[in-house]
Amino acid sequence: MKKLLTATLVLGLLGGVTLPVQASPEQDLKEFRDYFKKRFPNTPFDDLVNGVYSIDAASREQWEEIEEFPPYELNIEKGETLFNTPFANGKGYADCFDKGGIGIAHRYPFFDQESGKIVTLEGSINTCREANGEQPLGWSKGAIADISAYMHYTSRGQVINVIVPDNPAAMAAYERGKNHFYAKRGQLNMACADCHVYYSGNKIRADLLSPALGQPSGFPVYRSKWGGLGTLHRRYGGCNKQVRAKTYKSQSDEYKALQYFHTYMSNGLEINGPSARK
Repeated sequence: MKKLLTATLVLGLLGGVTLPVQASPEQDLKEFRDYFKKRFPNTPFDDLVNGVYSIDAASREQWEEIEEFPPYELNIEKGETLFNTPFANGKGYADCFDKGGIGIAHRYPFFDQESGKIVTLEGSINTCREANGEQPLGWSKGAIADISAYMHYTSRGQVINVIVPDNPAAMAAYERGKNHFYAKRGQLNMACADCHVYYSGNKIRADLLSPALGQPSGFPVYRSKWGGLGTLHRRYGGCNKQVRAKTYKSQSDEYKALQYFHTYMSNGLEINGPSARK
């Protein structure tokens, strides 16, 4: 483990993506894409939405067998039922979203200019509930993950299109997420980028580290480790714990900013969620 961490830190200092703090989002995106195209030259760029299964043949073979009877299939069905169940006032989720909530997940998260805040899909689900007199759902798993899974499923094949408006507040939110992604943290002194950019495709113990590019496209995910479905923010919390760092609450401003940057870096790739991972 010590050797791996040392190698990771060296790679982080000497190689990989160099994203200047003041670079535009467009410049960041180009450098990010170019890095992964060079790192995995034999992987079709669009296939990176499949994570480790896009870069490792043995893992892909196992995953394709799992996908014959996807473990998240029941979650999609539960989510569809919940989505179409009316609230006590007779309205439903479809009344809260453009296009009735179908095929819109690729637009999230987005920066709301009126409130000056980042809006996630899960956040919009609970906003819809509260606006209709219903109690909010838990953020990380359960019903909210099922509803999100169904909404993402209706968006499969749509291209991720996160927009960073040209205004100071939106840029500040983007930079906050970018800084979180590249900042060292925790007792292990590691950043998101250490594992999923500089060391992506390499093993940590028995597991391969997945490329950051395309990661958000597969959420919510059914993880074998969880034995169920979870949101992207649940995964962020788990990553922070693994490096022994302070965790933030799901849907905190910190994780929303991280999701904003992280998902923007996958612009141009297709939504592939929900999906199955280890």
